[in-house]
Amino acid sequence: MMYDYLVVGAGLFGAVFAHEAKKAGKKVLVIDKREHVAGNIYTKEVDGIQVHEYGAHIFHTSNKEVWDYIQQFAEFNRYTNSPIAKYKNELYNMPFNMNTFSKMWGVTTPQEAKQKIEEQIKEAGITEPHNLEEQAISLVGRDIYEKLVKGYTEKQWGRRATELPAFIIKRLPVRFVYDNNYFNDKYQGIPIGGYTQIVEKMLDGIEVRLETDFFANKEELQKQADKIVFTGMIDEYFDYCYGELEYRSLRFETEELDVENYQGNAVVNYTEYEIPFTRIIEHKHFEFGCQNGTHNPKTIVTREYPATWEKGDEPYYPMNDEKNNMLYSKYKELASKEKNVIFGGRLGMYKYFDMHNVVAEALQCVRNEL
Repeated sequence: MMYDYLVVGAGLFGAVFAHEAKKAGKKVLVIDKREHVAGNIYTKEVDGIQVHEYGAHIFHTSNKEVWDYIQQFAEFNRYTNSPIAKYKNELYNMPFNMNTFSKMWGVTTPQEAKQKIEEQIKEAGITEPHNLEEQAISLVGRDIYEKLVKGYTEKQWGRRATELPAFIIKRLPVRFVYDNNYFNDKYQGIPIGGYTQIVEKMLDGIEVRLETDFFANKEELQKQADKIVFTGMIDEYFDYCYGELEYRSLRFETEELDVENYQGNAVVNYTEYEIPFTRIIEHKHFEFGCQNGTHNPKTIVTREYPATWEKGDEPYYPMNDEKNNMLYSKYKELASKEKNVIFGGRLGMYKYFDMHNVVAEALQCVRNEL
C-alpha cells in the first residue's frame, strides 16, 4: 500500500480529514472528479470580486473549537447575514422579526405582533398538522406563510406544501426584536479572499489528483491505500443496490453587470412560486466594506434555480423525508460492514450539514480513527 488513506472528495470534510491525518504522520492521497479543490465552497476571483460558484456560503457557529480551527486558515470578515425576502413588489426582512411584522401589519410593539400571529393561528384551527402547510400556518399564521414561506418552500423542494411532511418545518424562527441577523450563532463571517484558500492550505503538502473519478478507477485506487474516506453519494458507492436516494439539485445563472450595486444586499429571496429562481446573490456584498458598491464599477449576480436531481446531476442536498431516511438506513447498515471505508460529509452521511457541522464531524471522525 502506497498510502494510509485515500480521501475521495476534496471538499471541506475530506480536506479536514486529510489535513489532520497528515499532521499525525499519515500518508494521504486526495482525489476529486472536479477540476478544482474545495467542493461546493469553491470561490474564485472575477474582476476583484470573490464569486461563490455553488451558491452563498456564510460560516456561522456557536462552537468555539470549530471557529478557532477554521480561523487558522484564513482571516474572516465581520459579515452578518441579513437576507431580504421579496414578494411581488413588497420587501420584508428575514428571519421573521419586528421589522417583518411592522411592514406586514403596521404593528409597532412585540405585543401587537404576537397578538396578530396568535389570532391567525387560532383562526386556522389546526390541532394536529398533517403536512408542511398546516405545520407552518400553526406556527406563524396565514399571512406570513402565504407571502414568505409557501412559494419559496415549494420551489425549493419541487413539491406542493400540502404534499410535504410536517416535520420539515418543525419550527420557524420568529423574533420579537428589531434584529435582522439571520443566525443565532455567536460567531459569523466570510473569509477575506474567499473559501478556496482554506482548502488549499489544509491540503498543502498532500498529494491531490483532480479530474479523477473514483468509480472509473475503483479497483486500482482501492489497492493503493489501507483505508478509504469516501465523501461522495453513499448509494452510488454501493451501486444503487437498494435503489436511488433522492437529492435536490441546483442550477446557477451568473452574470457580470456594468453597475456598482444591483440589489443593495448580498441575498434577496424571491418567495413567489411563479418566479422560477429562489434567490439572487450579489457577491460583492459578502465582502465587508463593499456594501455600498464602491471601489468597483461592476458587480456579479447569481440566480439560483432549484432542480430535480437525476443521475449525473450534481446533488446539493438530501431529501430527508421518511421514505429516503428508511432507504438510507439500509445503506448505512451496509456501510457499517465496510471495515476499511469511512463515509463522511453531506453525501456520504445523507444529511444536510452546514459548514460548521462538516468541520465538527470531520474532526470527530479523525479523533475516532487516529
